[in-house]
Amino acid sequence: MSDDSSSARLTTALRGWIAASPPGSKLPSTRALVAEHRVSPVTVQQALRSLTALGEVETRPGVGTFARVERATRAVDFSWQTAALGASGRRTPAAPTALQPSDGDAIGLHSGYPARELLPERLVRPALARASRSESLLGRPPIAGVIELRSWFAAELAALTPAGIGPVGARDVVITPGSQGALLTAFRALVGTGRPLVMESPTYWGAILAAEQAGVEVVPVPSGPSGPDPDVVRRVLAETGARAFYAQPTFASPTGAVWDADRAAAVLGAVRTAGAFLIEDDYARDFGIDAAPAPLAARDDDGHVVYIRSLSKSVAPAVRVAAVIARGPARDRILADTQADAMYVSGVLQAVALDVVTAPAWRTHLRRLAHSLGERRDLLLRSLREEAPSVAIDAVPRGGLALWARLPEEVDLGTVVDDCRRAGLVVGSGDEWFPAEPTGNHLRLAYAGPQPERFPEAARILEESITHSRARPE
Repeated sequence: MSDDSSSARLTTALRGWIAASPPGSKLPSTRALVAEHRVSPVTVQQALRSLTALGEVETRPGVGTFARVERATRAVDFSWQTAALGASGRRTPAAPTALQPSDGDAIGLHSGYPARELLPERLVRPALARASRSESLLGRPPIAGVIELRSWFAAELAALTPAGIGPVGARDVVITPGSQGALLTAFRALVGTGRPLVMESPTYWGAILAAEQAGVEVVPVPSGPSGPDPDVVRRVLAETGARAFYAQPTFASPTGAVWDADRAAAVLGAVRTAGAFLIEDDYARDFGIDAAPAPLAARDDDGHVVYIRSLSKSVAPAVRVAAVIARGPARDRILADTQADAMYVSGVLQAVALDVVTAPAWRTHLRRLAHSLGERRDLLLRSLREEAPSVAIDAVPRGGLALWARLPEEVDLGTVVDDCRRAGLVVGSGDEWFPAEPTGNHLRLAYAGPQPERFPEAARILEESITHSRARPE
């Protein structure tokens, strides 16, 4: 059993002990917990840190650890802020399911990030140690980013660019603090408050949130397993006067869709005809399983495609590094917005990212990652077929991190999600991934999370929750 799993189980056991004990009770010593639960002292310390972070215990140095005593506090009235802040207009949840932690020993099929064992930890840790001893620790990096890292992003895209199309250069690259920062910058710089932004539906919840924060008007277009209909994109761009279309042509989140070549060319043609930008979010470049299609940006040499490439999910969540690749005045506006918002990205994080992706073992890691993701995807698919016949997978993704599952129309999606959580399974409601009204009952089921051996159990819980929802009277 992994240390993380042992720590989670011990945390759950200690929460039960705290609930059954009077406030202020002293917890058993580390030695006693090690003996009782047959875990290591490190696991005990991890569990105690988790409980401290949750506010359930407090440590008194030299004395011990105690169940926290609730202290009476005076009521504070924050109602004055309602008038000061005004209406928020927020549609997306403050804490989307993909970012929520699992509950204790629950099975998590909701995470937006790969499990720890899928990350290149053996590359990241020494890279961080080297960065801490380098000039990047104390120096201020250039606003656009460290030139070596910008050159790497440019070279990666250039290697995918066919002959006859002018390759990008390091000057076209702007480093941002993760893809979320890149999206917000692109929407502000290229669209602007109150202006229309065309967006696939369903699509990445973070893009919906960034659009809200940027104050743009989202215009959704339906998108299926092979991408959106080019004629619909052309019509919507013409009717709305929109000058930007946000899309994920490769392993789209949440559906895993990959645009076919003809459709991609037609959509790019529609964008060019409209004199617009295609903001291409290539978040899953490193998560191919059965395919490795080149980005649309590799077909563009006249500046219509603004390309976003993130490393946060594939290197490590703590290494918040991404790049926006744009040409001409668009690049200058993006750089200006980045400067006003974040000034620059940590030189240490840039150094770590560069160290990892230029290491000889990086390519080996990506090959192993593809194999591992394929095994997990297939295991979850098999578990759903065998244990959850009510769940439909209309298209098997060829890359990415999750399955897009369709539930029967007669069930209540919210009830299924709540029942699953009560039964020890956390799943992501599909409603969070639609920029307008949802078009059906969907779940995003992540196969890149921890504990794939529990996929069959998860499928059984999901099927039972669907059955219970069907049996309930309206």
